[in-house]
Amino acid sequence: MDLLNTLVDKGLRRELPTREEALAVLATSDDDLLDVVAAAGRVRRHWFGRRVKLNYLVNLKSGLCPEDCSYCSQRLGSKADILKYTWLKPDEASRAAAAGLAGGAKRVCLVASGRGPTDRDVDRVSQTIRAIKDQNEGVEVCACLGLLSDGQAERLREAGADAYNHNLNTSEGTYGDITTTHTYADRVETVQKAHAAGLSACSGLIAGMGESDEDLVDVVFSLRALDPDSVPVNFLIPFEGTPLAKEWNLTPQRCLRILAMVRFVCPDVEVRIAGGREVHLRTMQPLALNLANSIFLGDYLTSEGQAGQADLDMIADAGFEVEGADQVTLPQHRADVAGGCGSHAGAGCGSDAEAGCGSHAEAGCGSAADGGVCGTAAPAPSAAEPRTDLVAVRRRGAGTDLAPNA
Repeated sequence: MDLLNTLVDKGLRRELPTREEALAVLATSDDDLLDVVAAAGRVRRHWFGRRVKLNYLVNLKSGLCPEDCSYCSQRLGSKADILKYTWLKPDEASRAAAAGLAGGAKRVCLVASGRGPTDRDVDRVSQTIRAIKDQNEGVEVCACLGLLSDGQAERLREAGADAYNHNLNTSEGTYGDITTTHTYADRVETVQKAHAAGLSACSGLIAGMGESDEDLVDVVFSLRALDPDSVPVNFLIPFEGTPLAKEWNLTPQRCLRILAMVRFVCPDVEVRIAGGREVHLRTMQPLALNLANSIFLGDYLTSEGQAGQADLDMIADAGFEVEGADQVTLPQHRADVAGGCGSHAGAGCGSDAEAGCGSHAEAGCGSAADGGVCGTAAPAPSAAEPRTDLVAVRRRGAGTDLAPNA
């Protein structure tokens, strides 16, 4: 197990693995999977203990997006039967957020579909941020509104936002195959703007869109170079009515390898299991808590998630604990750099965001690289049987008259 010993040592030192080492993690066999999880779990516990941060999504504006992201149920031309509504009023959004906070969430993620916000949209979201913060002491708020124009990140920060999410989603080399209405460089620029404005940067990926192992490693290495505080890992939810509806390639074992690889490459960063965990990890979700230190509570943007109480039970049964509002998410060296964003108890950040606004969560698989833990090549992952029964469109919570699932 020389590979895993090397990766643990590097993770404890915050040293970047080689590309070959990262690829080898994705190529490990099922026989070695528990060893991989145990090794990555040592790195996770070193930096984050046994805490699990809970986050709650509020979809401020659903559907009718002009962008053509192939994975997204809200995309231009989507035939997915999702909820469609325009901007929630600040009090409506605040009530939706309160449900998640009552369920144990520490962070509220405000997401809106669209290419990016107008200045009027930023004003609207700023009012919502203030309303949530006025009514919930110590809450962290992350915004996810798409591509940012100059000065907008600063205005969100002034309104009280702690973080900004904008995912890279996939590798630069394959980005044009997934989206044509904006570029990979546009996404990188928005993450950089958020960081420059003093917001805690959050950026992650979607696995399972037909990418190779090399693509997965490329995007995770690019994320490491951007140095976000938080990396959400989404697993494609193949919505009927979207171009990727037939992409059912993930297995629970594949998802665990991907999460382990992300943890080894980004050892001291908040790794969040985002959209698709219920669909693809299924009964293996508790094992994934050894790799990620953050999850979403309840439903996602347009799909239903696991019941909030089931999440809390899962965390407790797996021997983990919910991170409290008085606990700092990030390791001290990152919290100090973040400066006020998670750098002290109740500061309001310290980890990061989620899926949405062109980064909407749902994902699948890739292909196997050679060279496993013991030097033997793992077989290519077999396609999983489609579990369309696990994909349920959200019909409750924000944008409806029904109580949310929190």
